Amino acid sequence: MTTQERFQGPIPEVYERLFVPLIFEPYAEDLAGRIVAFKPDNVLEIAAGTGVVTRAMAARLGPHVAIVATDLSPAMLDVAKARQANDPRIAWQTADAMALPFPDERFDLAVCQFGAMFFPGKVGGYSEARRVLRPRGHFLFNVWDGLAANDFARAAHEALGAIFPGSPPDFMARIPHGYFDEATIRAQLTEAGFSDIHFEAVAAESRAPTALQAATAYCQGTPMRPEIESRAPGALAEVTSRVAEVFVERFGDGPVTGNIRAFVVQATRPS
Repeated sequence: MTTQERFQGPIPEVYERLFVPLIFEPYAEDLAGRIVAFKPDNVLEIAAGTGVVTRAMAARLGPHVAIVATDLSPAMLDVAKARQANDPRIAWQTADAMALPFPDERFDLAVCQFGAMFFPGKVGGYSEARRVLRPRGHFLFNVWDGLAANDFARAAHEALGAIFPGSPPDFMARIPHGYFDEATIRAQLTEAGFSDIHFEAVAAESRAPTALQAATAYCQGTPMRPEIESRAPGALAEVTSRVAEVFVERFGDGPVTGNIRAFVVQATRPS
């Protein structure tokens, strides 16, 4: 299944409504603050999703800064555009991170929030980001730490493993929380032509009004949804409720909190 196929149908709306406030907003604000510090004139956003980083950047960057927000999924970008007030600084464009439709040395800065894990070829994706950056341009992105450091994701993964012991859905362990080794990422960025690579852990807290809402975010607002539906057709609500029961056992029943942890990576295109 391609990245575009993973984020379609009802997933983008649930993702934006439940999953973004659950885990993505604190990291979007963190990235936006880092971007502002570089004082770019133009920014490329790769894998913008439903636009949480786009909104955070737009709120902080000056009126002269141009933002091109891209994603492989038109459905995700449709949600992003609907959430963002009309802003002449922002251009929305469907684009594949592996073959960016922009000329060489076009942007001062490129940013990608939790999208690198989906690149089918990491060095190729990083090479494309480097290609469209101007000399001494910066690339900022983040990746999740492993399941052990992310409470809700681990609980959802383990609950689904118990529900489907013969064929456990493994999306969370395999993609979002399966790419965080610093040595590997540094080596791939270096191979792609980047230098001055910085790797920083950033911890935060995930909050939801109820355990059911947190479970719904994971089971219905991520690509775990088709994994569940393929194993239990017509039983998505029932499976979500069973995952919510595990959340109640571990975190209580609202409001619930859990630890989240990610890495922010910064790299520079050499002169």
